[in-house]
Amino acid sequence: MATPAALTAQESPADLVDPFVGTLADFGQLSPAAVAPFGMMQLGPDTSPANHAGYDHGATTLLGFSHTRGVGVGCGGAGGDLMISLRYAGQTGPALIDKPSETARRDVPRPLRRRHPGRDGSNAGAGVLRFTLPRTGAVDLRIDPRHSYSKRLAASWGSLASDDLRADLVAGTVCDQGAYHLHTASRILVNGRPIHQRPTTDQNDLATLHIAGKAGDAIEIRTGLSTVDGRGAASVRDTEVGNKSLAAVAGETRSAWNRILGRVVPSGSRDQRALFYTSLYHVMETPVAIDDPDGRHRDNSGTVQTSPKGQTRYANWSLWDNYRTQMPLLALLQPERSADIAQSLVALYAGGKPQWSTPNEPFLTVRTEHAGIALLDMHRKGIAFDADAALAGMAADSDTLKRGTPDEQIEAAYDDWATAELARDLGRTDLAKTFTAKAQSYRPMWRSVFQTPGADGDVVKARGLYQGTLWQYRWAPIFDLPWMTQTVGRDRLLGELHHFFDAGLFNMTNEPDIQVPWMFAALGQPQPTADLVQTILTKPIAHPYTNSGKLPVPFVGRSFALSPQGFADGMDDDAGGMTAWYVFATLGLYPLVPGEPWYVVTTPAFVQSSIDLGNGRTLTIQRAGPVDGLIAQANLNGRTLPHFRVRHADLLRGGTLDITTVQNVPQLQDTGAKTPKDGASRRR
Repeated sequence: MATPAALTAQESPADLVDPFVGTLADFGQLSPAAVAPFGMMQLGPDTSPANHAGYDHGATTLLGFSHTRGVGVGCGGAGGDLMISLRYAGQTGPALIDKPSETARRDVPRPLRRRHPGRDGSNAGAGVLRFTLPRTGAVDLRIDPRHSYSKRLAASWGSLASDDLRADLVAGTVCDQGAYHLHTASRILVNGRPIHQRPTTDQNDLATLHIAGKAGDAIEIRTGLSTVDGRGAASVRDTEVGNKSLAAVAGETRSAWNRILGRVVPSGSRDQRALFYTSLYHVMETPVAIDDPDGRHRDNSGTVQTSPKGQTRYANWSLWDNYRTQMPLLALLQPERSADIAQSLVALYAGGKPQWSTPNEPFLTVRTEHAGIALLDMHRKGIAFDADAALAGMAADSDTLKRGTPDEQIEAAYDDWATAELARDLGRTDLAKTFTAKAQSYRPMWRSVFQTPGADGDVVKARGLYQGTLWQYRWAPIFDLPWMTQTVGRDRLLGELHHFFDAGLFNMTNEPDIQVPWMFAALGQPQPTADLVQTILTKPIAHPYTNSGKLPVPFVGRSFALSPQGFADGMDDDAGGMTAWYVFATLGLYPLVPGEPWYVVTTPAFVQSSIDLGNGRTLTIQRAGPVDGLIAQANLNGRTLPHFRVRHADLLRGGTLDITTVQNVPQLQDTGAKTPKDGASRRR
C-alpha cells in the first residue's frame, strides 16, 4: 500500500494544478474552464453573479456552460460563446450549485456536482460537454448563440439539426474594442448515439431540444470552433474529438498538460509546487492556435489564409500586459512554439496593425502594443522568424503610435528603441540611427516630468496617464536604464528606489512598475531585490492602488495564493502577465529588459528546479542556504556571475546555476534594515 508521501510523489504536474485559483470576484479574473495548452476551446460554467470570465467561485446559481473566455484580461471580459444549459421540463427557479461537491481539473473540470445534470471535458479547438441525468424525466437542452460576456453583435444559425448544429457568431472583443468572428459546429448524442432531431428556436435564436431521458442517461454536446466557417468547425470537432470517449479526450488533454508543465520540475512542498504549476498553467493558456486541420485560418483583416505546412497560426493577444513576462517565459520554455508565435506577430503588421483590435479579429483579442519588443526579444534569443518583414512592419507602425501623454511617450520610445535595435542586428545602420534618435526624443520630457515627481506624483492617472502614477511610470524606460542612471546618478537613483518602496508607492497589481523590485540588482544591490521578491512571493503586503485610483484603506493580502482569492484585490492575471512574473520569481530569474537577452539572478524559492531545454539539455537551478538569507554568490557551471546577470544563450547550454545564500545574523546596531509600508524588509 502506498504511503501518503509516496502518493504525493506520484502526483503529476497536471494533478497539482488548481483551476479554482483566481476565480473569486476580482481576484485574478480567471476561470475553471477545461482547456488544452494554447487551445481556443475554454469550456466552462457561467454563473450568476459572474466575474469577468463568466464564473465566480462565490456564486451559487448556474446559468449554463459556454465555450470561450478571455483569461484574466479586465474590462467586461470577452467570450461566453454558445452557452448550453439543461433543465428538467417545467423546472423553475435558479439552478443551484452544490458547492461542497464542486471540483475541477484542468483536463476534465467537474465544477458542478448538483441536483441538476453534471458535465465534463475539453480539447484544443473542440470540447465535449456531458450532462448525466440523476433521474428519469423529460429535459430541455437549450443552446443560446446570443450569450456573451461582451457585446453580442451578431448570431445566426447555419444549420439546425442535432447531428450538425452550426452557428456563426460575432462579438465585441475585450473592452469592446473591435470584434471577433467565430463559427461553431455541434453534434448532440444521447448515450453515445445521435438523436436525429431538429430543435425549435424562439425570437432570440435560442434553440431548444426536448429529450425524454432516463436516470443515468448521458447527453453529450461535441463542439468544434473555427475562425473560418462552419465546415472548418465541423472538421475541428470531428478531427479532435470525433467518436473518442470522454475519458480518452480527457486523457489526451491531461497528457498534453503534463508534457508542457513537466518541462520544469521544482522541489518543494506540495502547496509550493501546486501554486507554481497552477501559475505555469495559466501562462500556457495564451496565445491560442487558430488553424483548422487543413491549416486555414482568418487573419485580423478577415481574410482566409493557410499556414505553411509545419507552422501554426496564433491569435488572442494581450501584449501591453504580457510582453514583459509571459512572452519571454515562452521564449525560454517553449522556443519551438515561440517561432510560430513570432511569425503570427509579424503577420499582424501586414495590413497595418492597430494597437487594439480590428473589426475582423479571428478570435478574441485585447491589444497588440509592443509586438515589436516581443519580436526583438525572441530574435535575440535565437528564435527564427521573418525578421526583415518584422522590421518593415515595426518601422511603419511607429507613425501610428500615440505620443500625447507622458506614459504614451515612454511606451512609444520603447517601441522605437526595439525597431532601432532590430535594424542594427540586421545591418540596417541608417534605419538604426534614425530610430535611435526617435527613441531618445522622450528624454527631455522624462527629465521635466519624472526626474523629480511633483505634488501629483502619487495620483493615479495624473497628467493623462492610462493607469498608474507618475512615480510608477518613472521607471518605465527600462530599455534606457544606463542613461537614466547617468542622468540621475547611481547612488541617488538607488536612494529613490528605496524611497519608492519605503513610502508605499509600488503597485504589484498592475504591470507598469512590476519590474522595479529587480532594478536594485541591476544597479549593483542584489539584496534588496532578493528581499522584495521573497516578500512579494510569500507574505501579505499592502496594495493601495486600483486602475482608477488609490484606496482610502489599502487591501492587505498575498499577491499570489493557492486559493480562489488567488491574487490581490483588483489584480488581473492579464493573460499570463502576472503568473509569468511569479514563475520567473520562484525560479530566481527575471527578464528585466525585454529585448535584451539576459536575466537578473536572485534567490530562487525552491532548493532545486530543473528545466528541460530540449535537445537533451537540462538547466538545474540550485540554492544553497536559506531562502531568506543574504545572497552571497551566483555561479553558472562554476563560473561566477559578478553582476548577478546571466545571458539567455549561456542558460541554453544547460548545466547548473548555483545561488548561495548565508544566514542573516542581525547586528546590535543594524540601522540599515528598513521595513517599508508594503511589508517588505530590505537591506541597503
